[in-house]
Amino acid sequence: MHVEPEFETFTYGDPTPVKQGLRRLEPGDLLVFYAGLRGWDFESPPALYIVGFFEVERAGLAPDFSASELGRLFAANFHVQHRDVFGRQRERLVLVKGTPRSRLLERAVLLSEMGVDRKGRPLKVMSQAMREIFGNFDGKVSIQRSPPRWVREGNVVRAERFIRSLM
Repeated sequence: MHVEPEFETFTYGDPTPVKQGLRRLEPGDLLVFYAGLRGWDFESPPALYIVGFFEVERAGLAPDFSASELGRLFAANFHVQHRDVFGRQRERLVLVKGTPRSRLLERAVLLSEMGVDRKGRPLKVMSQAMREIFGNFDGKVSIQRSPPRWVREGNVVRAERFIRSLM
């Protein structure tokens, strides 16, 4: 088990095919992280919450970085720290480094509401309030174990303003 993303030096690494698009992130972009949470010592059903974000400094595949850059930028990242893991994942490992303006939030922000899939089974979808900020991702509002979603041009300013207001 390891912590991902890592919010002390702001690194994220993932070798899975679904996350490969993150290598296209550019400096200044925001990468928003969410997690499934439920009440602790109080009643609150499980839901998805925004827990933090990175303001991107660098992103790419591990081979895009020199050995010195890997050491300087990603030394605290699990995938880079462990030589055997790094050796197996290197060619497909997406790495993202956040700037010092990146944050783990002190208070999580509700992102989801309950919806249903095509067969009528319950699943978590982006809440209507959050769709007004981030857009509806062309109707793909299911965010339960979803691939990365990219905010459309018409919602970028509103989404960025919202995320930065959480600092």
